[in-house]
Amino acid sequence: MTETPERRRAPGMSPDQRRAMIVAAALPLVAEHGAAITTSQVARAAGIGEATIFRVFTDKDELLGACVIEAMNPDHVLRELASIPLGEPLADRLVQAAEALRAHLERMGTVIGALHASGLRRDRSRGDRPSPGSRESSMKATHEAVTELIEPDRATLRLEPGKLASIFLGTLSMGRHPMTGEADVALPDLIDILLHGALRAPGSTA
Repeated sequence: MTETPERRRAPGMSPDQRRAMIVAAALPLVAEHGAAITTSQVARAAGIGEATIFRVFTDKDELLGACVIEAMNPDHVLRELASIPLGEPLADRLVQAAEALRAHLERMGTVIGALHASGLRRDRSRGDRPSPGSRESSMKATHEAVTELIEPDRATLRLEPGKLASIFLGTLSMGRHPMTGEADVALPDLIDILLHGALRAPGSTA
């Protein structure tokens, strides 16, 4: 009998690994179709049988909730922040950090927006909200990661690195058009204003 990809993979895959694999396959579908996706579509994307989904998820709503939690998971963006070289100029470091954080926010917004647009109610998707403690932990970890990026320039700053990190994160979250949700200011300009202010230096024309 010819082995399917599912048969080859299943023996060495724990339930948690299988859940993660299924969620990874489902996320692009959720971003495109919202709650209208079917478990058969997810199974095809993951290269498994549909029954395998229901060995680790009670139903589709639980799978959708897991997708929301994964979209909000900050682990990937924290790894990106940690990979930014500290030897680069502060402005360059913050632009890279802003790009990584915006990509994370856009991914999260796309998934949640698609689900809401397709009519999914929060009371139908079980487990779709991280606990307040996990949200607080994520925000703290992100703030610490940005503070570490700023720390090498402490001696040249008017503010403590932690305070500047708070302003950076707040500015980043607000730098979008209120109607379209699109980026309102280019990231290099946003960082330049953050670091140098909006006023021209006396006698400067630039």
